[in-house]
Amino acid sequence: MENLQRTPLFERQQELKCKMVPFAGWEMPIQFDGIIAEHGYCRNDVALFDTSHMGEFFFKGDIQTSGINEATSIDILSLKIGKCKYGFLLNEEGGVIDDLIIYRLSSDELMIVVNASRAAIDFKTLTSRLKTGSLDDRSKDIAKLDIQGPNSKKILQKYFLDENVNLDDLGFFSFVNTKIFDEDCLLSRTGYTGELGFELYVSDKTALKVWDALIEDGVKPAGLGARDALRLEMGYSLYGNDLTESITPLEANLGFFLNLNRDFVGSKALKKQKEEGLKRLLIPFKTTSRRSARKDFEAYQDDKKIGFVTSAAFSPILSVGIGLVMVELDKFDEEKAFELRDSRGAIEAVKASLPFIKK
Repeated sequence: MENLQRTPLFERQQELKCKMVPFAGWEMPIQFDGIIAEHGYCRNDVALFDTSHMGEFFFKGDIQTSGINEATSIDILSLKIGKCKYGFLLNEEGGVIDDLIIYRLSSDELMIVVNASRAAIDFKTLTSRLKTGSLDDRSKDIAKLDIQGPNSKKILQKYFLDENVNLDDLGFFSFVNTKIFDEDCLLSRTGYTGELGFELYVSDKTALKVWDALIEDGVKPAGLGARDALRLEMGYSLYGNDLTESITPLEANLGFFLNLNRDFVGSKALKKQKEEGLKRLLIPFKTTSRRSARKDFEAYQDDKKIGFVTSAAFSPILSVGIGLVMVELDKFDEEKAFELRDSRGAIEAVKASLPFIKK
């Protein structure tokens, strides 16, 4: 794992004898106690995820005239201070350069959170679309911890008592600038697991303090393996799998995140695609057994290739394989079963609906 970056929590994770894997240029924990166990911690209690590999950009300038409001699919002008929103950085053809979340810090300040694997191209692309204003990459100065699960609020609230932050008042896709251990902390509530959860954006030093305190409180750490199963059970997209520069948000079945009545980079191509009708679509599936497919399995129906798998995993709750498959609509009959194949064999699957589990 040479030349891989490490988060400030790497040594703590090593002490817990976690299994590490390369991910988006980082050496990241894939599991501690095991994927199914960690999945259970998050669904039934509380789990701690290190997401310090994510990128954070800070914009300052006039939202209306700088070009930032047209740079992504997110209408920042309608976003209230203290709120954040999910959306897309698109190319001119409507393909997804990255999916991201924009935080409205003030009337003229934003934090833009991006995927680690796309941070460099995101920064270059966003900078090129600005007429005025400044964009600062502070990714190396910021660590990020996600506390997810039904008991996350109960565990986390005691750390903010002195700051008069009431987690009951923090709505979904809202955030507040506060303190933890007398250090600056941006506390948000977005989540990528489908459970109640919070994110802490802090310094490296503070991240170590928070990690140690939560682990001492009995919070279980969880890795990328559990996180992937958790997000897939909710039907949440993963960049590089379900979203790419050759897949549009409409094809990824994410049109509800778009307002095509406003102009932004890629909107013309998306309007045209919508008017002409989609030729392919990302659909959810369940296997008819405990067997799970993998990314890039090919999909066949009546022995004809109809598409390919973008994401797949075993669902510990449903005890079957689940996933997302990109199908050619003129070849696909949603009423019939289909096969997911690789060189080793085939797995039967049927169309499902999202989310796979109801929360």
